[in-house]
Amino acid sequence: MASKAPTTGNLTPDFVATDYMKFFGAGALAACGTHGAATPIDVVKTRIQVDDKLKGQNMLRAGRSIVAGEGAAALLTGFGPTAVGYLVQGGGKFMGYEFFKKKFVDWAGTEQVATKYRMPIYLSASAAGEFFADIALCPLEATRIRLVSQRGYATGLIPGFARLAREEGFRGFYSGFVPLIFKQIPYAVGQFSVHEFANEAIFRAMGPERKAKLSHIEATGVELASGMTAGVAAAVLSHPADTLLSAINKGAGDKGQSTTGRMFSLAREFGPKRLLLSGLGPRVVMTVGLVAGQFVIYAQCKTLVGAPPGIEIHKED
Repeated sequence: MASKAPTTGNLTPDFVATDYMKFFGAGALAACGTHGAATPIDVVKTRIQVDDKLKGQNMLRAGRSIVAGEGAAALLTGFGPTAVGYLVQGGGKFMGYEFFKKKFVDWAGTEQVATKYRMPIYLSASAAGEFFADIALCPLEATRIRLVSQRGYATGLIPGFARLAREEGFRGFYSGFVPLIFKQIPYAVGQFSVHEFANEAIFRAMGPERKAKLSHIEATGVELASGMTAGVAAAVLSHPADTLLSAINKGAGDKGQSTTGRMFSLAREFGPKRLLLSGLGPRVVMTVGLVAGQFVIYAQCKTLVGAPPGIEIHKED
């Protein structure tokens, strides 16, 4: 297992509180930087999903329409809540994944058992880490979607957050929590699980001796390749719920229903084609860049702050 931290009877190395703080900080920087940079793509993607005038348009055409009608600044709508929300969510997600993966590997009892059941470990750890991160993300994500989908809603993060709190309160902040976790948990599962298996395939192909001699540039290339693969999986798995989340936070659906009821009603109304394909192209482009960038930045930040390496349970022979 890849880590050199001390152990005290556990199968895995013992991570202390400062190690988890380093994981959080590296994940926060990775997610905040990538999601902030992708704000224009996300604006276009969200508008394609919820704006009847833009439905069916490709990314470039929709972007031109937004700029022509509202100015270039419209492409940065929601930047504040995006940056702050994913600062918190990214830190929690990466830290949570490291935490729960360690716990589940320890519960496996032996390295052989952990390796055999590595897929359930990856799935469970990523889902658990994402769930707790989403509790912090949801109010900021609701604010972001209001700003993007309702022109003139507010001038930025603080006014938008305050208006949502004043008009809708706790329910408004968490009205989209169920579809958010339906979106974010598949996203995280695709992100971490596919990244792990892509790394495993690459390392198996090169062999342990070649892996041990990887240069910094080569290691970054591995992270980039596996991150791009994981990004496609994350986009496809999370896209249907992402479409529903955008619609619910805009106010679509029967508000007399529960959030889950609204979600399923809207799913029937939209139909499979709209759920699976509307805005998927821009989302794949955005997510590939986000996920690959996050893993590269996360690895670099961990090195810079002296965080321990993650636990590996790959099967490379």
